[in-house]
Amino acid sequence: MESPITQECLPGQVSDAIQESATVLSQRSLASGTYAVRISGQEIATKIQPGQFFMIRAASSTDPLLGRPFALYDTVVDANGSPTAFEFAYHVIGKMTGLMSTWSEGEPVELWGPLGNGFPVFEGKHLLCVGGGIGYTPFLAVARETLEQRQYGRDETRYQSEPAAKRVTLCYGSQSKAARADLTDFDELPNLDIQLSTDDGSEGHHGLVTDLVQQMFDLPEAERPDGVYCCGPEPMMHAVARLCFAANIPCWLSLETPMACGFGACFSCVTKVNISEDEWDYRRTCVEGPIFPAETLAIPK
Repeated sequence: MESPITQECLPGQVSDAIQESATVLSQRSLASGTYAVRISGQEIATKIQPGQFFMIRAASSTDPLLGRPFALYDTVVDANGSPTAFEFAYHVIGKMTGLMSTWSEGEPVELWGPLGNGFPVFEGKHLLCVGGGIGYTPFLAVARETLEQRQYGRDETRYQSEPAAKRVTLCYGSQSKAARADLTDFDELPNLDIQLSTDDGSEGHHGLVTDLVQQMFDLPEAERPDGVYCCGPEPMMHAVARLCFAANIPCWLSLETPMACGFGACFSCVTKVNISEDEWDYRRTCVEGPIFPAETLAIPK
């Protein structure tokens, strides 16, 4: 199948990144231990694209000293459609995110970004987004862009091609209904279908989210997705990639590799990529990624 994803996945736009002092505008709960934070960083909000990330740290503390990477959840726009702020989502798992859960309106923060390459603009007819756990969060902006509800970033060449995408399906897996994130932000989007799976069967399909992916691939060709974007736990992403390989459907993965600097200097976030059939090498997730075509990654069989 010819890939409908025509924008090349180039190295990260570090040269376009800026450092910005900002403040927390609000914080809300998306699920148990999962929050969305709204930040006043207007310049980053104007530049950032779906799938890109930024680094953030508290301005009032040096513990922890290093910033942490977080992907765009969505931008906040004014009545004229101009970005004024943005949101990101996180799950409390350590010192930094524990500190972040105490942030309230007015908390000063330091930001640098946007970083990474982001998802290309999807130019097919049916995009399948697959998320597990907190891995669904990049797909609100992806869906808005695909369904022509909003444009992101300052690069006008990003939108020069004739739009063709008409439908987005989100397959989202969680451990249980109680652990499932609040997806009401997706409700206003037209031509968006949400399919749920839970490990314990308390909501949606009883089983893995990959079961839903296979069901989508079993549809008649006119209804099947012609591209897949995926983010979540690494074993889930590998399984989705293998299903895409078997179905000959292009697949792009958003890696969640731990990062220290965010702009390629420390080499702490490298991932294996295929150089040839028998060779592999390392690439920096923060610069050459975090979005990679699945066929370029060294995915276990």
